[in-house]
Amino acid sequence: MGYNETTLAQTSVLNLTPNGSEGAIWMAGSGLAADASGNIYFLDANGTFDTTLDANGFPTNHDFGNAFMKVSTTGNTLAAADYFETSNTVAESAGDEDLGSGGALVLPDLQDTAGTVHHLAVGAGKDSKIYVVNRDSMGKFSAQNDNAIYQEISGAIAGVFSMPAYFNNTVYYGAVNDRVKAFPIANAKLATTASVQSSNSFQYPGTTPAVSASGITNGIVWAVENSSPAVLHAYDAGTLQELYNSNQAASSRDHFGNGNKFITPMVANGKVFVGTQSGVAEFGLLQ
Repeated sequence: MGYNETTLAQTSVLNLTPNGSEGAIWMAGSGLAADASGNIYFLDANGTFDTTLDANGFPTNHDFGNAFMKVSTTGNTLAAADYFETSNTVAESAGDEDLGSGGALVLPDLQDTAGTVHHLAVGAGKDSKIYVVNRDSMGKFSAQNDNAIYQEISGAIAGVFSMPAYFNNTVYYGAVNDRVKAFPIANAKLATTASVQSSNSFQYPGTTPAVSASGITNGIVWAVENSSPAVLHAYDAGTLQELYNSNQAASSRDHFGNGNKFITPMVANGKVFVGTQSGVAEFGLLQ
């Protein structure tokens, strides 16, 4: 749903499964992504997808369940502008295997070795694959294969119920029962295996990393572990070697309550803020 930013009057509504069912937009609580042209990107949950396409490659009944979506906002109207759908989308939806359990991330413009500039976005869900789409031509649907997608990476991560982070030409993922993993970008493509990873793993629902830095230096990746008590971890962004965790103190000094799903650390003014089931914890440097 779209709203006027001044009056909050509703201006537009887009139903992505108008002639079907399901197809929610939840992404483990992640926000929508957008580009400089006002297009919105997100991952749609399992639901009806029409495998019969019209002349433009769009589903005939306008049902986009389980899709990587691009939605335009031209004229203050929400409209499906492009999409990518896996070749096995019907089976995934029948098995409750949401693509939309994870959030979408718009990457900065990337240039390959030939000098071509690529406009990309990345996302992953329950099927343990990383999908990198070309925002100018996302790939749409083929029942035979996923060859039209810009890049598809299998076997590098577990299922995703979180949002990736980007810092200094690297994408970070924290999948379920998996370690935080770094995927550097070269020649405008993600590495197909992680270059470095954290020493510890994260139970369900994994973790959404956040990055603090001074420009492109002194990067720290922050991640919250959904445990009892919850644990805040800090890693060197380049090596993912742990710098700190909130269980390190001999006492319970840094404990801040039980964990919760879909919590992302927020860094501001030299402090780290972490939500819990009953409040917000604030971390800073000791005197």
